[in-house]
Amino acid sequence: MKKILIASDIHGSAYYCRKLLERIQAEQPDRIVLLGDLLYHGPRNDLPAAYDPKQVIDMLDSVKSKLLCVRGNCDAEVDQLVLDFPIMADYAVLVLGEQTVYATHGHVYGEQNPPPHCAGDILLCGHTHVPCRHVHDDFVYINPGSVAIPKEGSPHSYMLWEDSHFTWHDLLTGNAYQPQ
Repeated sequence: MKKILIASDIHGSAYYCRKLLERIQAEQPDRIVLLGDLLYHGPRNDLPAAYDPKQVIDMLDSVKSKLLCVRGNCDAEVDQLVLDFPIMADYAVLVLGEQTVYATHGHVYGEQNPPPHCAGDILLCGHTHVPCRHVHDDFVYINPGSVAIPKEGSPHSYMLWEDSHFTWHDLLTGNAYQPQ
């Protein structure tokens, strides 16, 4: 694969999902990886801007041929009934160039509880809504942040994987940045 767009935690926001589709149009990725929490905002989060899960369904279905998704803690079987692409896998294993990447939401497997892996593998999670890259002794933890409900002062964000590198991007501007 040449270019992958990675995003997480849309939480039913039609406004920010539309912004994500604009970034998808601008970036023209070969595939899109969504790390869960697509439609529901969850009991611990405030309603995101333009909360409208039905619109989000239609928007995501419009790019379904490029999607690879994993289940978030706010995703349920009832959500799968209204989406035209699978979302119920707890994780996916991606081989990106020379890198093995475990893509998961982060509520079952996460930075403190990684899945079985080999030294040097990458654990790609959403869930915390905080973009970061943490190097551990035997794996690298990477989080794209949140499309709709960023936390700890981070921007609304997504990531790109291209030429064996991950870069973070501000969802509203498309500008690359380094997380704190």
